[in-house]
Amino acid sequence: MYARLTSALICTAILSLPLAAQANTGSLEVTLAGIAHDRGTLRVGLYNEAKTFRKEALAIATAQTAATPDQASVRFDALPPGRYAIMAYHDEDGNGELNRRFGMFPTEGYGLSNNPRVSGPPAFEDSAFDLSPGLNQTRIELRY
Repeated sequence: MYARLTSALICTAILSLPLAAQANTGSLEVTLAGIAHDRGTLRVGLYNEAKTFRKEALAIATAQTAATPDQASVRFDALPPGRYAIMAYHDEDGNGELNRRFGMFPTEGYGLSNNPRVSGPPAFEDSAFDLSPGLNQTRIELRY
């Protein structure tokens, strides 16, 4: 009887591990506002390090949705609590990258978490925010 009880407790503990891990994670709902038109897609990159910020291929997560005038939302789930930053852009021509004039100045709509005013390349710390367990929300204004 003791062996059955021990086995049952061990099985219960093992099965509850994924639930315990999920209880300590957060979700992030990102609303993109000020979308100029419905051509192309909206791309959102989530970063947790300054050295990878704005390098979409190095984002810890990315999301994409169809462009819609005014606003649209994407969601990231099962994120560990921590410090994050977002860069989003309106990929109007569907080429999978933010087009820039002279390699520096965005020619498509873009936005950053915290909506900082920047001159020059945006810094991770200007856009960084803390994500906690549960539902987190942020709103990013796109600039064209």
